[in-house]
Amino acid sequence: MPMDKPAGARLTLTAPAGRWVLVATVLGSALAGIDATVVNVALPRMGRDLGAGFSGLQWTVNAYTLTLAALILLAGSLGDRFGRRRVFLIGVVWFAAASMLCALAPTIGVLVAVRALQGVGAALLTPGSLSLISSSFVPDDRAKAIGVWSGFSGVAAALAPFVGGYLVAGPGWRWIFLINVPLAAAVVVIARRHVPESRDPDADTRLDAQGAVLVAVGLGVLTYALTGAAAGWSVSVQLLGAAGLVALVGFWLTERRSKHPMLPPRLFANRQFTAANLVTFAVYAALGGVFFLLVVNLQVVSGFSPLLAGAALLPVTALMLLLSARSGAVATRIGPRLQMTAGPLVAAAGVLMMLRLGRHSAYLTEVLPAVTLLGLGLAVMVAPLTATVLAAAADRDAGVASGVNNAVARTGGLLAIAVLPALAGISGADYQNPASFHEGFRVAMAICAGLLVVGGAIAALTIRNPRAGAAPPAPHERYSCDLGGPPIHETSGPAVTADES
Repeated sequence: MPMDKPAGARLTLTAPAGRWVLVATVLGSALAGIDATVVNVALPRMGRDLGAGFSGLQWTVNAYTLTLAALILLAGSLGDRFGRRRVFLIGVVWFAAASMLCALAPTIGVLVAVRALQGVGAALLTPGSLSLISSSFVPDDRAKAIGVWSGFSGVAAALAPFVGGYLVAGPGWRWIFLINVPLAAAVVVIARRHVPESRDPDADTRLDAQGAVLVAVGLGVLTYALTGAAAGWSVSVQLLGAAGLVALVGFWLTERRSKHPMLPPRLFANRQFTAANLVTFAVYAALGGVFFLLVVNLQVVSGFSPLLAGAALLPVTALMLLLSARSGAVATRIGPRLQMTAGPLVAAAGVLMMLRLGRHSAYLTEVLPAVTLLGLGLAVMVAPLTATVLAAAADRDAGVASGVNNAVARTGGLLAIAVLPALAGISGADYQNPASFHEGFRVAMAICAGLLVVGGAIAALTIRNPRAGAAPPAPHERYSCDLGGPPIHETSGPAVTADES
């Protein structure tokens, strides 16, 4: 029966029920977070087994990112309205079913289609993890619970390359999807038994379906056009690109007129918020290109095994996990501008070092220094970026502001993966030709380094530190290590009701 008491008055971290909530949310968020890393490791094997060209590999990543980026804001609203646990569980089951279909895909076209469905499931479950923690724990334990969740999520992200590399080199790439099924089943059992339901009684009952359709169509058509540009900027490609842009303009106009927008235009009236999102777009576009192409280059050109290629990025995750809290504390004292400027520049130096990677590259002397610099740059930047986004929004908009920032990051990666190969001259079966792929990889890394420099320059010119005497942004003890986008701030507050299951 429903109970009219705040969800925040329910569980403690030391209680068995509280620990079960953490287990369910960690495993659920790990499903979506790990999947992106593992799929990148498997791309060369997938392409060869399914006879795919390079555009097929692009769409294997982008179909997932497209639906996730387009629907993540709407999905958060669904949880507030219909129940966070309910929407979270629907997402988990949806994700598991789509994973099964991915494992059974007979062609690259089918794989791309079901990867898009998998992204829908990820959009439904991703906002729910932190919201369930925030709405389930007493206020005194909420920050600690989020810290534990973030720490274990980071450990899961660190283990993902090893698990993915082992599965790809051993039983085969289809097992990277099959392994999601038992994990999802465990989440469903635990959540149904131990996670309390909660919802926001003040949530808007109207959903921005029109906005969701327009942004999905706009991003999808534009991504399709940019991917097709690898074969030349034909008239059809240009028309599709224009159609995608028109749909995105229509999305923005719809949000400006809507009384219940999923992307409130009022957020962008704040120059600091707009500036932080411009930095986010540039930086995460660069990271999307790096993470997509580096793992493929290490296997195709340098001859790394899937396991070693996947593990190559482990220092990035480890450094973010170890240093982000300290970085956030420093930004609280000195303001975010210096770190948001320096972080992308340090990361750019790491990406430029990747230009040295070629045949027979040694991990310790060539790969490790590059990814270490990249990880240091991200550790310096991500915490101040998140704090800046949250500080620029009113308290009531903190959740949606963080969700917008995450969606902007994923959109940057989506478009970068679509257009970078065209700019770098990578197409067709180049990923099976070490010489051809290596030349394109070098061009792409130079472009990615340039994007990082642009991100740092935007921060230097537009980000402002708090005025003397002004309250600084509240520091965050932990940060998620999902490299696809900045962490999503919990959306729920005290004005929620909890339902006994």
